[in-house]
Amino acid sequence: MNIHEPKVVLAKKSGFCFGVKRAVDLALKTSGPIFTLGPLIHNPQVIARLEDKGVRSVESLDQVEGGRLIIRAHGIPRSIVSEAETRGLTVIDATCPFVRKVQQTAQSMSREGYQVVIIGEANHPEVIGIADRVDRPIILETLAQAAALGRYLRIGVVAQTTQSEESYRAIVRELKKHTKAMKVADTICNATKKNQEAAKALAERVEVMIVVGGYNSGNTRRLAGLCSAIVTTHHIEVAGELQAVWFEGKTSVGVTGGASTPDWIIKDIVERIEHGF
Repeated sequence: MNIHEPKVVLAKKSGFCFGVKRAVDLALKTSGPIFTLGPLIHNPQVIARLEDKGVRSVESLDQVEGGRLIIRAHGIPRSIVSEAETRGLTVIDATCPFVRKVQQTAQSMSREGYQVVIIGEANHPEVIGIADRVDRPIILETLAQAAALGRYLRIGVVAQTTQSEESYRAIVRELKKHTKAMKVADTICNATKKNQEAAKALAERVEVMIVVGGYNSGNTRRLAGLCSAIVTTHHIEVAGELQAVWFEGKTSVGVTGGASTPDWIIKDIVERIEHGF
């Protein structure tokens, strides 16, 4: 496909974060049969490669036929871990260390008598795992939800590790109006912050952004949202989704990837754009 070949710039920080790389490496080093409860990470292409290596994603423990159960990077509720151990399964914990820190922080706040507020996606496995560790957690996704919250004597706040820092800070400012005492934990991981900062900086320099990652990846969707507020942005999973019309008349293209996006997918997309598909 012959199109004008724009200059392609890759974000300074993009792709696999430490927690995701650790989880994938643990899975590949573990002898089978190997199961994960839900996808190990939120990237369909990586999951497909893991399946080729014998790592099978299932939806319930009833589907685990012996062997080893790997806890995914997002973490899971304690009750599921206990049930797996009761069933005699070998449990390997691939929970991201940063996610585990959020779990522990939220649990500590709850024990100290704070009303714990988790800022994140209610149905995301990471948030579900955090909420499992506190009494009567409140989960907020939007500023409007925070504004509608009642008053509490003490509020403790944590964030899903891949939240947008701008959104998190805005909700925290609102929550200060709803209590006399508030404890706020900065639980957005550094990799997420650096990816977001690099993506926004790049979006300001180019004419179009390509954000690469699973459609089921919350952090990738947030990257796309941050970039789209600055410049025309397209969120794709693989190079086959690229469209020539996106680059017509453009001289510069920025590319970044979510924390669950492997380098080989990002590299393939960069090369396709550079060589006119």
